[in-house]
Amino acid sequence: MEVIDLKGRKGLVVGIANEHSLAWSAAQHFRNAGADLAMTYLNNKAKPFVEPLAREAGTSLFLPCDVAEPGQLEAVFEAIDKEWGRLDFLLHSIAWARKEDLHGRLTDCSAEGFAESMLISCHSFIRMAKLAEPLMDKGGSLMTLSYYGAEKVVDHYNVMGPVKAALEASVRYLAHELGRRSIRVNAISAGAVATRAASGIEHFDELLNETVRKAPLRRTVDACEVGRAALLCWRATIRPPSPEKPSMSTRAFTSRGWCFTDGGLRSRRGCDDYRPGARLASGSREGRSSG
Repeated sequence: MEVIDLKGRKGLVVGIANEHSLAWSAAQHFRNAGADLAMTYLNNKAKPFVEPLAREAGTSLFLPCDVAEPGQLEAVFEAIDKEWGRLDFLLHSIAWARKEDLHGRLTDCSAEGFAESMLISCHSFIRMAKLAEPLMDKGGSLMTLSYYGAEKVVDHYNVMGPVKAALEASVRYLAHELGRRSIRVNAISAGAVATRAASGIEHFDELLNETVRKAPLRRTVDACEVGRAALLCWRATIRPPSPEKPSMSTRAFTSRGWCFTDGGLRSRRGCDDYRPGARLASGSREGRSSG
């Protein structure tokens, strides 16, 4: 059981690849708190890995969603509108880049590859915000996942660095535009976590060791902590008792628009030379999932 009560709330989770996904951990926290969930899967290849999780979570809706396929994302929100008539929160956890652009220098990134990565990893969140807005007439929460490489250079993160930076900038502007409708927009910047995406990173153990060495907690975070951070983002949508005395959670999540869940790594001086030297290998972004 969770301390936060989401009974009667309706949420959408996009980007679950398997049981190790950060999005799945968030979905578990949402469900344990009492929320009704809709979940998506990328395609028929991914469905066998996600469908058992959807059954475990008792989802009301389980739908295909490849944001690069015309009409699929819109169909998800049409189904939500028909089933529930509203939406209280959503979690966007998808990212993708072509292998040659992900492994190569940003300098050599193709225009087509850059545009495709932006479309899937960043603009899809903007599209979700537009589709969710009319379903959140009483307020709500939009969440996405980011990474430290959006703010500082991480060797071999390559094209995903500027793409995630664009995603974080989009969070700020969406928060500005939708805040007047009591819709909060947050990005969760997760630390290094062993997920399907991470399984394709060469020397990933070096990245984890570097995190342990530099983070104040002297350890990495786990998927459960990231999932709970998503739940706390929802907590921040609850109206404070008065405008003069906002709750601590509200103040924390409205100051800049995102939450760092990295064991305190970003707070340390010396993080500017955070250079784990890990290269993303083939298939690390397959499934278009951030986790």
